[in-house]
Amino acid sequence: MPSVLDTLTEHSDNPSSFLALNSGNEYFRDERWNGVCAYRRSGRHVLQFGGPFTAPEHRERLLDSFVAHAGRRLVAVQLQREDAELYAGHGFTVNQIGASYAVDLARFTLRGSRFVRLRNKISRARRAGLEVAEVQPGDDCAELDRVDEPWLRDKGRHVKELQFLVGQRTGPLQHHRRLFVGRIEGEAVGYINYSPVYGSRPGWLHDLSRRRPDAPPGVMEALNATVMEHLVADGAGWLHFGFTPFTGLDEEHEVPGHSRMFARFARLLAERGKAIYPAVSQLEYKEKWAPHVVLPEYIAFLGKPRIPAVWRLLRATNAV
Repeated sequence: MPSVLDTLTEHSDNPSSFLALNSGNEYFRDERWNGVCAYRRSGRHVLQFGGPFTAPEHRERLLDSFVAHAGRRLVAVQLQREDAELYAGHGFTVNQIGASYAVDLARFTLRGSRFVRLRNKISRARRAGLEVAEVQPGDDCAELDRVDEPWLRDKGRHVKELQFLVGQRTGPLQHHRRLFVGRIEGEAVGYINYSPVYGSRPGWLHDLSRRRPDAPPGVMEALNATVMEHLVADGAGWLHFGFTPFTGLDEEHEVPGHSRMFARFARLLAERGKAIYPAVSQLEYKEKWAPHVVLPEYIAFLGKPRIPAVWRLLRATNAV
């Protein structure tokens, strides 16, 4: 039977699908079809990541099989529009929960007046001596741990690292990712990890990023701009900036049968949920790059939305 990675490579059209391989996830298979559902448990709830990863003609049957396995306390998150319509037709209440953002590298440019501020930030970091290098498999990453520690401490003593819906930079699959570090005078001041993206917009996902709180302004922008130059030279098609909860919410994106109560709840979190997720700052960073595509993403509850299920999702991500 193909590995989970092989299945994602062949069948996934979700720009964040590589996150299905995060440590801590479990996988459901049905030997009748070549496919997989990625999930993890939180209390009595089953939290599925993405939809059923399988051939189009098998998606409905694999979903039905997984529902029978998972039970009534099933919640699926980071569904794409096609997934949302599939789940809505199978007894789920489906709502938009955010959006993901992507840049077509073939069309990307930093020229023009709209990028003046971004160019200035990049120039400032480079004048400060920023040098960017790709971390190779087997390299000592202790310097990146030293970036993580003050980054997390700067967020506040009650803040924990997010999980489940964000990437990782360690583990046996790291050699499939690309990791770039920015250094000033030999000291690491920030890094960005990129995961592969398959499907109709193949390329890379700007996945996990960290910077030292005392790093000069523009470090992350200069780091990413340098990586984009590398990706263009390598012939990559798209750079995805990933999913941001509670952004891009629009009534036009909702599917038939969605919960108006949950839609109001999502908009409330968009306005006041900074303590749970820094959506505003993430969106500001992503919009700097003038994404060519904004994709709505969805959450699906088997039956009606329930507050305990939302709580369990937030717990699984370490947001609370």
